[in-house]
Amino acid sequence: MAKVRLLLKGLSVLFLSLLVFFVAVFFYAYLTGGEIQVLSLLGGDGIGVLEIAGSINDSREAIRSLKQFGETRGIKAVVVRIDSPGGGVAPTQEIFEEIHKLKKKKPVIASLGGMAASGGYYIASACDQVVANPGTLTGSIGVIMELGNVEELLKKLGLKGYSVKSGPHKDIGSPLRPLSQEQKAILQSLVDNVHGQFVTAVAKSRRIPEDKVRELADGRVYSGEQAKGLGLVDLLGNMEDAIDLAAERGGIKGVPQVIHARGEDKSWWEKLLFSYLGNGLGKGAGWGLRYEWTPSWIQ
Repeated sequence: MAKVRLLLKGLSVLFLSLLVFFVAVFFYAYLTGGEIQVLSLLGGDGIGVLEIAGSINDSREAIRSLKQFGETRGIKAVVVRIDSPGGGVAPTQEIFEEIHKLKKKKPVIASLGGMAASGGYYIASACDQVVANPGTLTGSIGVIMELGNVEELLKKLGLKGYSVKSGPHKDIGSPLRPLSQEQKAILQSLVDNVHGQFVTAVAKSRRIPEDKVRELADGRVYSGEQAKGLGLVDLLGNMEDAIDLAAERGGIKGVPQVIHARGEDKSWWEKLLFSYLGNGLGKGAGWGLRYEWTPSWIQ
């Protein structure tokens, strides 16, 4: 009888030890890689979801998540959920290129929320298929550079600004003096060049003749329904429809596990600040070339 009790006690200790071990492993996996690492441990098939919301000013989180989705065998397809007016040119192009790399490994579907304009649509166009709501605001294929001039304000305040520069155009765009005609031409040439990159990217990704894209690329926004009629969107539907489409293209039978990309860890005060002011703060937001729909209120 004593031997039986000792055996049962030993088995109980072993069971509890294994339980603690597995809980610790899964907890560590979640802390270091979120649901993606847990899926890798458990096995099974899932859909990765990357959310791009607000102004696009930094590509690092998105690229990290896309790479992780690509390397995780259990992720059979990816949905990129976009609710953004666009943002900086460079980070937009970086995410666009990373999606093209991921497409070589597994299907990528774009799901457009309330707005996927300018840079938001640039990113969407890289995906295998684009799903939008009928009322989504999208399109706005174009580039904008907004500059301000505070000369008159400084005069009223009795202040003057000076620039010491190495060349005549080193302070181009300075708010302390107006643009010369030559400088306006320089900046317009820059905008036109980057606009051409946008048009070419959409034409190649969507397999639409470049001349047609150029006709659509005057900066205007389209509803999801209009965009579908113009060939910029493939299907009308919501996020769930995009997930179902991704599951179908990924060969998943039944209800797929939906794995959301884990965002960058932030302190409590950063989370509070970003929740009110948006993720663009502190990440390179500022004047410059932007693929962004920004209706101006200054005339």
